[in-house]
Amino acid sequence: MPANPLVSVCMTTYNHEAYLRQAVESVLVQQTSFAVELVLGEDCSTDATAALCREYAERFPDRVRVVTSDSNVGWRANYRRTFEACRGKYVAYCDGDDWWSDPQKLQMQVDLMESDPGCGMCFTRAENYYQATGTTTPDEEEHFTDFDRLLCRLTICNCATLARRELIARYYDEVHPEEHPEWMTDDAPMWLWFAACSRVRFIPVFTAVHRRLPVSVSHNTEYRKRIAFCDSLMDISLWFDARYGAGRNRFRILRRRSSVALWVLSFHGPVREYLVRWACDLKTAPRLLFCPEGAGLLVKKILFRRRKTR
Repeated sequence: MPANPLVSVCMTTYNHEAYLRQAVESVLVQQTSFAVELVLGEDCSTDATAALCREYAERFPDRVRVVTSDSNVGWRANYRRTFEACRGKYVAYCDGDDWWSDPQKLQMQVDLMESDPGCGMCFTRAENYYQATGTTTPDEEEHFTDFDRLLCRLTICNCATLARRELIARYYDEVHPEEHPEWMTDDAPMWLWFAACSRVRFIPVFTAVHRRLPVSVSHNTEYRKRIAFCDSLMDISLWFDARYGAGRNRFRILRRRSSVALWVLSFHGPVREYLVRWACDLKTAPRLLFCPEGAGLLVKKILFRRRKTR
């Protein structure tokens, strides 16, 4: 294991037996002029994931380490302890079911960061791979690096990032995400903090692939769970806007939160559920009554239901 790796790759994994080899191999084939370590955070999987982690640590003792315990600690604690085991100046994230598609990813990002000491983190483009269909699509054309726009549309894919380790440690010390169990993700608040407290830069090159499973916390076929995750993202944004943005984006975030939920409900669920959600949103932000999406999506839902019953 290199004494002073410049980059640590933080890879958390749980029941990723079918995908982990692709993720690990995509790290091991990175072509760099500096030392890289891979830290695997294994959380007592019920499949062969742990055995795969041990296999790679034994095959590459100078490049791969495993962080684990005797009992499952949960995704948030596993995310934190895996980061804390990272020793590099920079930390790159890649979950055990994602992978990197460009062997120059780390070199490209480190070159940028070394040339710009004021940059706290950088990210590239990423493709989406849909496991159920085997299809691949590009991410959004537009990518943001400023705090205000990222609050409503987080265009940063976790597996495409590289950040300064010292700043990630500051994020944990300042935000204490473990005190927010209602936050359903740990990467969104981290990158919002970076946008608020440092400079973020974007490299318009595809280097990573985000695997979208049919059912996960962030992607779900059950519409209420999709709404709950989107609500959680906007609640995270509201917290960060209040703390770092003086609340200047509050209405924009509430409008985004409402419009996403109502859009989903315009396709799914009874009309009553739509009306209950709209009423709750209006109670929180009465100005939403003057936004066209509430009434417009309700009309769409009623017409859509009528067409289905014919």
